[in-house]
Amino acid sequence: MTEVATPIIGYVHSTESFGSVDGPGIRFITFMQGCRMRCEFCHNPDTWNMKGGNPYTPQELYDEAIQYRPFWGSKGGVTVSGGEPLLQIDFLIEYFKICKENGVHTTIDTCGQPFTFKEPFFGRFQELLKYTDLFLFDIKHIDSEGHRRLTGHPNNGILDMSRYLSDIKHPVWIRHVLVPERTDYDEYLQRLGDYVASLDNVLKFEILPYHKMGVYKYEAMGIKYRLEGIEPPSAERVENARRLLRTDEYKDYLNY
Repeated sequence: MTEVATPIIGYVHSTESFGSVDGPGIRFITFMQGCRMRCEFCHNPDTWNMKGGNPYTPQELYDEAIQYRPFWGSKGGVTVSGGEPLLQIDFLIEYFKICKENGVHTTIDTCGQPFTFKEPFFGRFQELLKYTDLFLFDIKHIDSEGHRRLTGHPNNGILDMSRYLSDIKHPVWIRHVLVPERTDYDEYLQRLGDYVASLDNVLKFEILPYHKMGVYKYEAMGIKYRLEGIEPPSAERVENARRLLRTDEYKDYLNY
């Protein structure tokens, strides 16, 4: 008697059918449930719990996404964000495999926190790379202790992942959230700028100014908001960060 394989289930917080900032072109965005980091500026604390969300098989998610293909044009596709999507890596592999079999461009938006060279993760990550066209890679803080304060975790594995992707020349867009009193210091920005300049695979480098749009979720969930009293950065500080990070030097995404 032939055994029937148990389908892989992914837990999805929500989807967005017409995303325009999470990768090239117009994209179907999936926000996966679950995250180990506790970023002080996180605007989606409702994604933290791994047990929440709606269950999907990879085929069910693809069937939902592909309805919007007429809007994607030549550059669009699907993006998986979070939460932290790499926590559900087996689901990503199967979902992206279906996407690539049907000619759909795939992107992962990740902070890289689960990354390790240890097995079984690293072998699964290498499998995922076969079906992943682009990474949107968030570097939260270049200083490991500053990263721990900001997120609850050091950045060792995150930098390992960014260096590995550079070594194999896998395309990435780097993102950095500019947070007053946390990351918005010239020393940190210069260090981050030098680090990103040492990578060989960066097509785009974006600054995302800190915002307070998710504060209401903390109130609704009864969680203390740890950046109380910190306002978004001024236009002058954002421009200063762009200059120190040399973001204008990363233009290859225009030809991607």
